[in-house]
Amino acid sequence: MPRKGSLLVVDDEEIMRDVLETLLSSAGYSVKLARTGEEGLELYREHVFDAVLLDVSMPGIGGLPTLEALLAHDPEAVVIMITAYATFETAVSAWQRGAFNCIRKPFENEDILRVVEAGIRRRRKDEEHAQLRRTLQQSADKLGIIARSAAMRDILALVEQIAPARTTVLIQGESGTGKELIARAIHFASPRAKTGQFVPVNCGNIPTELLESELFGHSRGAFTGAFTAKKGLFDIADGGTLFLDEIGNISFETQSKLLRVIQEREFIPLGETAPHRVDTRIVAATNLDLKQAVMDGRFREDLFYRLNVINIKLPPLRERPEDILPLARHFIRKYNAENQRQMSEDIDPDVLALLEAYPFPGNVRELENVIERAVVISRTNSLTMECLRDEILNPPMPGELQSLPGGLLSSSLDISHGIRFYDVVAQFEIELIRRALELTRNHQSRAAKLLGLNPTTLNSKIKNYNIK
Repeated sequence: MPRKGSLLVVDDEEIMRDVLETLLSSAGYSVKLARTGEEGLELYREHVFDAVLLDVSMPGIGGLPTLEALLAHDPEAVVIMITAYATFETAVSAWQRGAFNCIRKPFENEDILRVVEAGIRRRRKDEEHAQLRRTLQQSADKLGIIARSAAMRDILALVEQIAPARTTVLIQGESGTGKELIARAIHFASPRAKTGQFVPVNCGNIPTELLESELFGHSRGAFTGAFTAKKGLFDIADGGTLFLDEIGNISFETQSKLLRVIQEREFIPLGETAPHRVDTRIVAATNLDLKQAVMDGRFREDLFYRLNVINIKLPPLRERPEDILPLARHFIRKYNAENQRQMSEDIDPDVLALLEAYPFPGNVRELENVIERAVVISRTNSLTMECLRDEILNPPMPGELQSLPGGLLSSSLDISHGIRFYDVVAQFEIELIRRALELTRNHQSRAAKLLGLNPTTLNSKIKNYNIK
């Protein structure tokens, strides 16, 4: 009989050990025995078991301390407590310390087998999640996905959760935020990485009349110029993932055919009559507001809801400035290698403040271009201000701050009856500082750049005015 899993029985009573060994071995489990908690810990350190059946009352360190030691060694250990004194307090204590379950002596054989089977299922699931987490982290590192900010950490956690499923995913975000990288991470963290390809297609770069041929393929002679048959991308991605970038740009007719593929998992290539069945996961991406496109009649509502089962919204780089430093260091390493340079990854605080203050309308893609340029043109091994583009050195001021002084003087300030000059100036400074901090989400270096102040001067004013 094939072994269903490995078990460790820890009990000081020889009869109980014999009973459990006979029962569990007959059920197909590989069983090891220990007479004390100390002996059980030694065996577990030598070999990780799928589950442990542990007696509560034993000589030596006892069952509950043994439980704690097992979980300290292996936090994912599945430990089933067995006791002849199964009071409510004992069960609560065991569960609070991390036991999987608690069974009372004398027990029914079926109860033992049922709990052991459930425990091993939990163990297998935990192992799968741990492997998925390792795979996702490896994929993220390889793809250059930086997740220091809370927003990006939440997105990677969601990717980890949804990767094993077949569910359709819609990724939304501005151009350059890394939508294709997230799509790749979903694919390579899933079982589909072993069964099929990741196939990207930019729907916005392919003329409408050619897109259907690209997606669904065609037979020879299906249309003028079709001299040979062509396999469609859905067929190529069978068993894998098809990434449809700029999904908001496809025609209504193509939208209708795409909806059928999602619903029926089959399509008919151009010029053929027999349907092709495929197991292709769809991950779509757009920088458009598809809800608004639906309201405007430019996108099918039924297709939108089919695509929007899982929605991932990538934040623009300006909303996660804490990712700029690790991203910059990643790109420095990349372009050092490509250009045989040795630029230091240590970035001067003033240069970093400029990068963090710049809004990066092109997002991560623009930051990458900035770093690539700096690596290539730098005359030293450091990222200096001379390496940065003019728009980063002298960013345009946000409209709110540009209009504030004139607006305040002309419409809000009445001096006809006299004023306390220094009080008004102080209030004006406080208002400016508060506005700058709001715009930069309390990032003092970026706020100082907006106000044209030295960061130390701004910090001093914040303290003097007691600005929270």
